[in-house]
Amino acid sequence: MIKVKGLSHHFVVGKKHKEQRVPVLKDISMSIFEGEIVAIVGKSGSGKSTLLNLISGFMKPTEGMIEINGQKVSAFSEAEWADFRLKHIGFIFQSFQLIPSMTAYSNVELALKIKGTSIDKRRKLVLEVLARVGLKGFEDFYPNELSGGQQQRVGIARALITKPKIILADEPTGSLDSETEQEFLEFIRELNRNEGITFVIITHDMDVAKVAHRKVELMEGSFIERGEIYEVHR
Repeated sequence: MIKVKGLSHHFVVGKKHKEQRVPVLKDISMSIFEGEIVAIVGKSGSGKSTLLNLISGFMKPTEGMIEINGQKVSAFSEAEWADFRLKHIGFIFQSFQLIPSMTAYSNVELALKIKGTSIDKRRKLVLEVLARVGLKGFEDFYPNELSGGQQQRVGIARALITKPKIILADEPTGSLDSETEQEFLEFIRELNRNEGITFVIITHDMDVAKVAHRKVELMEGSFIERGEIYEVHR
């Protein structure tokens, strides 16, 4: 489902006459198969968030190729990437990234409005997905009226609303307490097992990584471990 080949990336720092290239990723190659949960782990600065940003098209790689669903997305324009993400990829963030001036309902509805979904269909889908993540009755609550766990559930609902086959999660449990974290990870298992959604999870927490079928570990921009298999019930 996701293929990465010879992926390298560097940032340029300093003024123009004293520019310096800082390598972040070095010749990364990997495949993520449909229906997998893959954890990408590593310490801060290892390059894992950069890798996720490249896979999701928010950054363009210095070198290498990225293919998703048979399409060479690394060659996409920004407009092509925006359309592709809307149709195929959901996102879950550590800090939730909810719009504070919008209710839980409106935060989840937004992607459907962008897609041009009719208002009646939007209402049906949003109410269904909010109930599915345990937030029935919280549709009109604003983010600051919700607990951290509830805000992350809104984030999950937003990721699910367009029915993506891939969800990318960047440190998704970083703002959750241990009990809520376990509830979140169990929900990930259920979505993967029941709906076949492919998850790519960025984390520095090895306990979180155990939700995955496979983990890859980055150190200083290179893989040092390519696939410890965990016993996870699909």
